[in-house]
Amino acid sequence: MKNKRLKMARIEKDLSQEELANLVGVTRQTIGLIEAGKYNPSLKLCIAICRALDKTLNDLFWQEDEEDEW
Repeated sequence: MKNKRLKMARIEKDLSQEELANLVGVTRQTIGLIEAGKYNPSLKLCIAICRALDKTLNDLFWQEDEEDEW
């Protein structure tokens, strides 16, 4: 599942994938893979991304469809 919320938050902050990657200490490719839904980041990386974008984990990484499974 693509992470459109992450991409939109990044664009709202006027950051490129490379700029966000530099802020959180990963490669541009990693950010691209997360946005494409092809990479599951660690909690540590999720928190770093949230801090860089002034968002919460729920804002960027919570999937509503998983809520029904609990």
